[in-house]
Amino acid sequence: MSRVALVTGGSKGVGQGIAVGLGEAGWTVVVSGRDRGRLDATVARVDAAGGRGAAVTCRHDVDAEVEELVAGVARAHDGLDLLVNNVWAGPRMDHDRPARFWERPLSDWDTLIGLGLRAHYVAAHAAAPILVDRGRGTVVNVSSVGARAYLHSTLYGVSKAGLDKMTLDMALELRPYGVTVLSLWPGLVRTAQLVASCVDSVAGVPVADAETPELQGRVLAALAADPGLHRRTGTAVITAELAREYGVAEPGGGRPVSPREMFGGGPVFPALPPG
Repeated sequence: MSRVALVTGGSKGVGQGIAVGLGEAGWTVVVSGRDRGRLDATVARVDAAGGRGAAVTCRHDVDAEVEELVAGVARAHDGLDLLVNNVWAGPRMDHDRPARFWERPLSDWDTLIGLGLRAHYVAAHAAAPILVDRGRGTVVNVSSVGARAYLHSTLYGVSKAGLDKMTLDMALELRPYGVTVLSLWPGLVRTAQLVASCVDSVAGVPVADAETPELQGRVLAALAADPGLHRRTGTAVITAELAREYGVAEPGGGRPVSPREMFGGGPVFPALPPG
């Protein structure tokens, strides 16, 4: 029987790539977002990749809609195996000269924290009882090296650091029930939006060396198939490093580069205490 994943913010970019990569591995993938046309395009790509796609429109800044999204997926597919919290609405940024926080509008908080953090919490809150009842399952929060290194803006870092701490603490509470919680750190991802921006590099990383969105899904499929997955619970994992570990290739055959050196190397985030 096909495993079931819900990918929030799956209409484009990283979310669409995750959905397609999971589809390649035979997953049933439900994607959510505001734009039905874009969601349907993702579903078509999932189906073409060998999976089974479905789309649900959802305003992720409305808690009740997020709660119904998660419950509806579980009802329609007799459970849920993987929740990927990816929805995000980043404000426009100048990659050549990022504005300082006092130069940015206060409304940045509503997108970067309200969607990039709160909506992830609400979805996990709704999914946790389902996963606990099944005694298995995984929550993946799409985070970033911005949790440790300066990237884009002050609030971007706040949202990603908060997301990684949320991962750690949720994992601690869910560990006794066999449920795994992880943060995933993609590197610079070559989305259509990034290509359209015509910039040559972001934070010193050449766009030509950026990862594909599809690599994220291929890595998550390999991670989910690992019988030792639960030992990683509470940690932040890096797409490029997992790709090497699992022998996962980019669609074009490239070799992604870990962003670990952007914060000086060393641990990404502390592991859970024993217990």
